[in-house]
Order: sequence, then structure tokens, then C-alpha cells
Amino acid sequence: MPDDELLLRLRRFHEHAFPQYRAQFRTLVEEGQHPTTLFIGCSDSRLVPYLLTGAPPGELFLVRNVGAFVPPYDGSHGHHGTAAAIEFAVLNLQVSRIVVCGHSHCGAIKALYGEVSPEARNLQRWLDLGREAVLPVQAGPEALRRTEQRAVVLQLERLMDYPMVRSRVEAGQLSLHGWHYVIEDGEVHVFDVQTGRFVAASQAPHSGTGPYPPYVEHDGQVLVD
Repeated sequence: MPDDELLLRLRRFHEHAFPQYRAQFRTLVEEGQHPTTLFIGCSDSRLVPYLLTGAPPGELFLVRNVGAFVPPYDGSHGHHGTAAAIEFAVLNLQVSRIVVCGHSHCGAIKALYGEVSPEARNLQRWLDLGREAVLPVQAGPEALRRTEQRAVVLQLERLMDYPMVRSRVEAGQLSLHGWHYVIEDGEVHVFDVQTGRFVAASQAPHSGTGPYPPYVEHDGQVLVD
């Protein structure tokens, strides 16, 4: 896309789109932002959170990264952008839900089964956050789909290692939602902790919560820490 096309789009936004939201943005500036949802999504250009959820400006606090991964809460000091965003959303903005959204045909998941350029040193380390989801099989379509979904649950579990997340989940002040967006179908499959499955949103009884506490196994046994 030529640079001039970007400039034209910016002008169209200012002249045609922005006036429709002028009052809403003024309120968001005067009263501050109060988003209800931290949305952790993959950076993939085909995943458009506002289009997917129909959320207006000010509702979603967005974190985008390769694979929609959550780094561990290890107490180390460094430039942990995603971890910082999680802390800010929970402690400062006091969001009431966190969504982790993976998707079909994810390049990050596919890379877990292949080779990464030796020049991409940061990417190689970042992908380690999804390796526990990898299956010991060839990377066919079904294996990739399952790995994409397993990676979402892995991030939900990792979120529970953040003290401010765990305490609020256990107090009923914060809910966790795992989503897998199937791009070609235009449908989100939500993680149902009760069954351990991803269910199409068109058939699901809720938008997906989990995975703690408590976790209910298929035999009905309730497991708690």
C-alpha cells in the first residue's frame, strides 16, 4: 500500500469517521477510560477485536503479540510489555474480564512445528511460551487447530500465576475467557471449563470462563488447589 494511501485514510478518518464519535471521545478524555475487558489477542492482521466483539471505543484494553501469549509471572525485572499491560489493566483500570483470543491458521503456532530464522532471536525465545501446547505429531490441519486451542488454555493457566489475577478471580471480581477464532467461518469457539472443550459461540451457554477455580473433570470430580 503506497504511503500516500495511508495519508488519505488518515484524512478520511478525521473528516468523515471521527465526527460520528466526537462526543464519545470527548467524554473518554474528560472522564478517563474505563474499559471492562482486557483483550489479549494475536497480532495477526486478520484478527480485528473491535469488529469481532462489536465493542465501542473505550471498552477494550488491547494487548497484541505474536501468538496471544502470556509471559510467566516470575518476578524478574525487564521490559515485559505484555505482563505490564496485564498488571495495569487489573490494578489500575480494574477490568472485570480478561479474554485470551487465539485463531485458526496462526503463524506462531505453525512456527512451533517448524524452523525459525536464526536472525529472529527474540521470536525464538518468545515462542517458548507456547511450546507446552505442542503435540507429538506431524503438523497437519487437525494438530494445528488443537495446538491453537491448547495454547489458549495454557495462557489462561499462566494468567492465574499473576497474584492480582488469581486473587480477583477467586473473589469473583474477575473472569477469564478463552477464545479460538476460526477466521474462515467467522465464528469464535469459547473454552468451556466444565467439559474441557471449545464450543462454537452460536451453541455455547456462555462466553467461556476458566480455568480456575474449581476445575471439573469429565467424571464430575472437583479438583481444587
